[in-house]
Parts: sequence; C-alpha cells; structure tokens
Amino acid sequence: MPALPNIVTVIQARTGSTRLPGKIMMPLCGAPLLVRMVERVNAATLAGTVVVATTTDAADDPVEKICKEYNLNCFRGHPTDLLDRHYQTGKAWKADVVIKIPSDCPLIDPQVIDEIIEYYLANINTFDFVSNLHPPSYPDGNDVEIMTFSTLETAWKEATLSMEREHTTPFIWERPNRFRIGNFAWKSGIDYSMSHRWTIDYQEDYDFIKVIYDKLYPINAKFALANILEITDNDPEVYHINSKYAGVNWYRDHLEELKTISESNTKQLN
Repeated sequence: MPALPNIVTVIQARTGSTRLPGKIMMPLCGAPLLVRMVERVNAATLAGTVVVATTTDAADDPVEKICKEYNLNCFRGHPTDLLDRHYQTGKAWKADVVIKIPSDCPLIDPQVIDEIIEYYLANINTFDFVSNLHPPSYPDGNDVEIMTFSTLETAWKEATLSMEREHTTPFIWERPNRFRIGNFAWKSGIDYSMSHRWTIDYQEDYDFIKVIYDKLYPINAKFALANILEITDNDPEVYHINSKYAGVNWYRDHLEELKTISESNTKQLN
C-alpha cells in the first residue's frame, strides 16, 4: 500500500471582519469559535496536520495567543493575499496536499471532511483539485477544497487578479481545461447549498450556530450534519434565525469575473 501524502489542512482565520468583527473569538460552549472549529476539523481522521493560518497584523496577535493556549499549530502570513498565505503555510509544513477550510465553518461535519479526502485519495492520480463546492450541494458551511501542493504553487506563481489572490482557489477551479477538477456531491442527492446556511458572517449566523452548539455539543462534541438537520427540520424557528442570508456568498461581487459561476450560485442582499 503506497504511503499517504503529507496532508496539511489550512484554516484561514483573522479577527478583522467587516460584517462581524471578532467573529472567530465569539464563545461557543466555553471556548472561542475558532477553537471549536479546529476541534471539529481535528476530529476528521484524514485531515493530517491542521494549521491555523492568520495574518501578520498586530490585530491578529490574539489568534496566535489562542493557538498557543490551546496547543494549535499557527502560521502568520500575508494579511490580504490568501493564496500566498496558504502557499507559505503548505511550504512551511512540507505539504504534498493542501486542504483549504475557512474559519467561518464551525458546524462543518468531520465525517464530510473524511469522505471528501477519501474520495481524493482514491483518485489521487486523476485530480489536481477536488472540492464539494463546484458545484455545491452541502449546506453552506461544509466547505472542503483539496489540491496538490504543485497545483497550489502554480496558482501562487501565476494568479494576478485580486479576486484570485484573495480567495485562494479561483485560479484553479476557473480553469477546468488546464487542471483536473473533481467534485464531491452530497450523497443524499439533495442540494441545500442555497437554502441552509451554517456559516458565519452576520450576528444572526452566530445566533443560529450558538443554538445548535448549545443543543448538541453537551451531548456529543462530534455532532453530525444529520443532527443539525434534525433540529432545523423539526424547529422552523431555529432554521429561520439566519435564513434570510441563505445563498449570500462572496460570488455575488464577482459574477463578471467568474466564468464557472452563475447568478443561480449566489444571492444579493436585500
């Protein structure tokens, strides 16, 4: 059996957020949101080395402090060039494969992470990039993007658009004729990507996520996607806490630049 590649999972994190400043520090069941987020990623058996990649800005000193307090790997890099930050993190940990998971996904299911990595590893000679986002099907907030380090390095060397540098991977998935792109669809056959919002950008998102944690975390810290759906299916009040933002994502500001994204993949704020 061939040796597994050196997998490095990068969780990009910063305190500065224009919509909800300090969101990664907001408490969830007795610890900062970022810590709970890393806890869930670390619960995936195939995530390899998990690294919090924050910025060199002084405002993000608290991120490094929390990482030290909770014994989490931390890398500090470019404040706005996320492509560079991911590349430098992967390089520092000698990655063969880099996984990108944003820090605004504290409800991400460890089993989903493992299933996507398993799919990538089973097709390691077939794909340069695998995600569950192109097209998406999972509830928003289960974002997993996997790429070979050499593919990430190519993007790092060649990407010139600010959008490509800021969002790390568009240079790759926007070029299906150049890179071998794989997609992992939710096995349920359902598409909840535009209807179920489990990410955090607004106060209502935090309110929703906190309710879910308060209900599920004390029972099972590794609660699954199905457990969350049981709550939202049976309690419409919980589902509607942040449902007005369902489908709102960064694509909406770059539809003219993105060739593989359409208006159906995003929603404008009302």
